[in-house]
Amino acid sequence: MSKQLPLGLALLCLVLLACSPPPAPLAPAAAPAAVPVARLDAEVARAAGEGSTGEPGPIPVSAADPSWGHADALVTIVDFSDFQCPFCTRAEATMMQLREKYGPDQLRIVWKNNPLPFHPNAKPAAVAALVIFDRLGNDGFWTAHDAFFGEQRRLDELPAEVATRLGIPPGDLQSPSARQHAEDKVAADMALGKQVGVTGTPAFFINGVMLSGAQPIDKFAAVVDEQIQKAQGLVARGTPRGHVYGELSSKQWQGAPEAAPSLGAAAAPPKKAEDDRTIFRVPVGTSPVRGKATAPVTIVEFADFQCPFCGRVESTLHKIEADYAGKVRLVWKHEPLPFHPHAEPAAELTLEARAQKGDSGFWAAHDLLFFRECQGDPAATNSSTCNAGSHTWVDHQTQLGDADLLGYAKKLGLDAARVTAAITKHKYAAELEADQDLADDVQASGTPHFFINGRRLVGAQPFEKFKEVIDEELAKAEALIKGGVPAARVYESTQAAAAPAVALEKKAVPAPTKDNPSRGPAGARVVVQMFSEFQCPFCKRAAPTLEALEKAFPGKIRVVWRNLPLPMHAHAELAAEAAMEAYAQKGSAGFFAMYEVLFAAQGQPDALDRSALERYAAQLGLDPANFALALDTRAHRAVIDADAKLAAAVGISGTPAFVINGYYLSGAQPLAKFVKIVRRALAEAK
Repeated sequence: MSKQLPLGLALLCLVLLACSPPPAPLAPAAAPAAVPVARLDAEVARAAGEGSTGEPGPIPVSAADPSWGHADALVTIVDFSDFQCPFCTRAEATMMQLREKYGPDQLRIVWKNNPLPFHPNAKPAAVAALVIFDRLGNDGFWTAHDAFFGEQRRLDELPAEVATRLGIPPGDLQSPSARQHAEDKVAADMALGKQVGVTGTPAFFINGVMLSGAQPIDKFAAVVDEQIQKAQGLVARGTPRGHVYGELSSKQWQGAPEAAPSLGAAAAPPKKAEDDRTIFRVPVGTSPVRGKATAPVTIVEFADFQCPFCGRVESTLHKIEADYAGKVRLVWKHEPLPFHPHAEPAAELTLEARAQKGDSGFWAAHDLLFFRECQGDPAATNSSTCNAGSHTWVDHQTQLGDADLLGYAKKLGLDAARVTAAITKHKYAAELEADQDLADDVQASGTPHFFINGRRLVGAQPFEKFKEVIDEELAKAEALIKGGVPAARVYESTQAAAAPAVALEKKAVPAPTKDNPSRGPAGARVVVQMFSEFQCPFCKRAAPTLEALEKAFPGKIRVVWRNLPLPMHAHAELAAEAAMEAYAQKGSAGFFAMYEVLFAAQGQPDALDRSALERYAAQLGLDPANFALALDTRAHRAVIDADAKLAAAVGISGTPAFVINGYYLSGAQPLAKFVKIVRRALAEAK
């Protein structure tokens, strides 16, 4: 396998056309060699029934397929997708989360093309991505993949641009031989998809188990966790890891659905997913509102002032307000994304503007932050006329530094000292957290994210998409008003039938005992039990998050360690033994000293082998003879096995995993997720 390319920052907020930063320039690749076509020839031959290559099974994969993850990963997800499909874009964010959660040892993702006929740019993009793949391998493909989904609206021009950035001459992308082989591969993928029951995109086969649509991560994780257990069972019984996918997919694929519609005959978009009509509970609360209280349609927007897609959708929202004057009101909810460093200060500015000048002050600040102007020529009406001279067309949301925000405050006639204090002291942190908690409740995981009378619409959609939902909701509202519901209470009436927020998952984990290392007050109202191990990179990533959590709630949290060394990490169990011996000799202080050393060393050559562990023990002042004896005799195996048995009993199979006063959180989640649960746990503990 070629080296795995980290997903670009854009995919962190890809949900439909969700917010992402502008793509960074790509470093030119080495001068490409002549296009090898053996990979594609082999796959096309397989699709034509001329023999099999790669891994067998009902959904075979081979070197002709772009992939992420190790070839002998325990779980293989085959992803039939379309670069122009908005639901595929939404699913890509979930794929990124799965990669982070499971890593390339446990998870492999294999790409298959299924460009739908009503997406005119999908097939050309697929062909271009395969030409890039055949020239530059997986690294090149995933770079193109990230770029195509990151700027989905530019698919007509983006392939040539990306190829050029990667060092592939534009003419090579149009090479007849390269394109023909890529087109044959796309056709082979589509034929395979039809054969195995793919009728739309995205469609996934997880070790042969089919999962359709842009499902939430929990749906995927439940299947992946089950498949990991099945795969581990096969390996334990002697099946080579490289044969696991073929064996499990052959057993688990259920066959194509009867009377599956033909992809070739599809002339119109597929029916809407049922989720499009689900009503979510999204209270207006005390958020800024623009529009009449009697408006029968309420649009709640979760957004971020640094998000370029939030800026892009502003013109659509202005048209909605103009075309539906008096019939639609807009509610703003703050969702500053963590990788937009200026989003939170900008939100603080708008909230201070509201404090000083009411809702009108908020919206004036909102509009100014999203404003575009031609620097040096205010009379210019668009970027073309501006750029024709010596001036520059600038989006204010790209200029959100402290000095910029103070300048905007002065333009708005605000008290600059109060604005500075609000930004530096995070005056409105509680209000921002409340909006972010609500976003989490309704799974608004990217920006911009809209709820139209409670119905979800994700991303910078065109006016027609909004109009379709608004018109349907207007008709329903008019029926309610005719039935006697006051216009000002239509939204309240609609919300009464809304789906409740997704409940936080709970797991019944017993209280820790003296066998479990811990830090923090023994009588803390919140106990965080972490199931973890020292070879897992995501466990290391979670460590500083826990420290930040403890600082955020001083004296209120006790952190407890539970051992869960995973079988695919060869050194994890011995490292656990070493840490538990440090605990035996020097208590929790000794354990967490070893904890720090082991995570600091993780990733270095031989960082967790026996000699390294003995060296760390000496550095920490542990008794070397007793330390060596403990490792030799597996003195702490019973305690480690007890933790692992407990994890299995409550359904925890991966690391890191956290149980916080009974609330379950899986993976190296952002701090905000932990804070939300701790706040709830503290409130309940009272």
